[in-house]
Amino acid sequence: MRIARIVGPDGPAFAVHGGDGSWVYLASLGIEVTTTPELTEAADALAALDVSSLGGGVHDPEFMSPVVSPGKLMAIGLNYADHIRETGSNTPSNPILFMKANTSLTGPEDDIVVDPDMTALADYENELTVIIGRYSKGISKDEALDAVFGYTIGNDVTARDCMKADGQLVRSKSFDTYCPTGPWITTADEIADPQALGIRTLVNGEVRQDSSTSEMVYAVDHLIYFLAKGMTLEPGDVLMTGTPHGVGFVMDPPRALASGDLVECEIEGRGKLRNRVVGPQG
Repeated sequence: MRIARIVGPDGPAFAVHGGDGSWVYLASLGIEVTTTPELTEAADALAALDVSSLGGGVHDPEFMSPVVSPGKLMAIGLNYADHIRETGSNTPSNPILFMKANTSLTGPEDDIVVDPDMTALADYENELTVIIGRYSKGISKDEALDAVFGYTIGNDVTARDCMKADGQLVRSKSFDTYCPTGPWITTADEIADPQALGIRTLVNGEVRQDSSTSEMVYAVDHLIYFLAKGMTLEPGDVLMTGTPHGVGFVMDPPRALASGDLVECEIEGRGKLRNRVVGPQG
């Protein structure tokens, strides 16, 4: 099942992809949700839908971020073997967790605002992004994927020079618009193996990242198991799982995102982010 948040006549609204290819508002099906946590809590009602029989909805909608008001927006660093090799880093002995500000969230076709007064080295990071579907604490690794509601695409945009100057990750990854997500959430039942998905990033049509989620050092089930040891994961929490090789700052010379660039992040069968880079005046 694919669930998106689209522009509707009365404002943003969640919709499900129907059998005729249109997007049917959940509210018209009696499922009233406005945030991602509420969406995950409606999992039973969603599972009861026969989406193949749905139709008569919106064709070619304007997609918005399907991630709304998550309790936690979490991300993992240095989690792809090919990215570790390209940066000359050591493989972490445990997953590296950091948080991004919820205010960094933006839509799958919205602009990424890069202020040259703030950074001279803005960079992209295409990431398989997990939506947690149930309260989880102290669960086993075998139970971990059962905690997943669905998956989407996220771009963990990063101001590399700020990251280096700060000596930590959060601020450099939390500027407004530095977390495009979408275009929809694919429910977990449609992804048999989250570690077998192709992942690509293009900048102005040039392929920069071309890898597979099989390159993850710590798989999705291990990440959830590891994090849930010490913190309660809640419905609607978001986990970005790391990025593969091909980021701009390791190129020779480094290649920063510039105004006018078009960044396209895609994950096999999950859709595509298409975000234009603009300056602070748009």
